Amino acid sequence: MTAKPVSGPAAIAALPRNRLIGEFSLWSADLANMERDLKRIEAHVDLHHIDVADARFTPGFLFFPDMVARIAKLTAKPIHVHLMVEAEIVEAQTRQFIEAGADLVTIHAENGAAGLRAVKLARELGAEAGVVLRLETPVEGGIRHETVPLLRAAGADTVVLGSLAFGDPNLAQRMAWLHGLKAAA
Repeated sequence: MTAKPVSGPAAIAALPRNRLIGEFSLWSADLANMERDLKRIEAHVDLHHIDVADARFTPGFLFFPDMVARIAKLTAKPIHVHLMVEAEIVEAQTRQFIEAGADLVTIHAENGAAGLRAVKLARELGAEAGVVLRLETPVEGGIRHETVPLLRAAGADTVVLGSLAFGDPNLAQRMAWLHGLKAAA
């Protein structure tokens, strides 16, 4: 079991601000070998990104609070839970995922007033919170080797890496490349 040195807003505030932050999407991990994949990436990840889907707001189910609780016990790095769920459950899901170990919860603006209540709840429970927009982006706008430098040059300070991280046999080299990208002046 790995103890987090800090959690919630302090963990998010402690993230590096002088380079591109690498969030690793655990959706791209080998779910049957999650502990192995977490050990492999621990030295390289800045923030774990966990997409949660309720099969209504977006197709399919992704991640559950008990899985996040298990992940939280295996990493010292902050956990970002991106809730892609309907308004009627967003507040309950916010509470469940923070109790499971999320340091940051992002909620879709499409959740309206319930989403705003969920952001307030997250902060009351000691986590950081934010609002995200549902964008129907084609794959060519995805996080790829060719697009990351363009995103950084445009001012991005964080990218969520899936297969770009988990599919790379030399993760140290990949992260050195990522961290070396310069933002536009």
